[in-house]
Amino acid sequence: MSYSPKVTLADYAPVLVMLVLATGFVAVSLLVSRLFRPDRPTPEKLEPYECGIIPEVEPSQRFPVKFYLVAMLFVIFDIEIIFLFAWASIWDQLGWYGVAAMLIFTFFVVETLMYVWKRGALDWNVKRRARYIPDELQDAA
Repeated sequence: MSYSPKVTLADYAPVLVMLVLATGFVAVSLLVSRLFRPDRPTPEKLEPYECGIIPEVEPSQRFPVKFYLVAMLFVIFDIEIIFLFAWASIWDQLGWYGVAAMLIFTFFVVETLMYVWKRGALDWNVKRRARYIPDELQDAA
């Protein structure tokens, strides 16, 4: 028979305090930025600023989609690290079940990494790399 303590509303007080503090911080930040923003910005302030260099021409293209893909992959692998940290903090309580579950989870994450690597999502040098073509399409060509 395992012991499970009763959870009361007072146990959620720290979460409520943190939620109130976070909401207050956001509200104060928005209010302060509204009070101190320029009302009539000059044309120089409306131009894009990058490393102190004034752009001579407009960019010829937008950000590549690969930038966003790499950002999403970073978030996915960052979440994996969070799960691994949570698992590592209680691994002795989970036993072999926890080890097996984490191995399965890690397998799928590594498999995803190998898939996106094979597809060339992590390779930014588009001009020099051979594009990934599925075997079915290579045979037809």
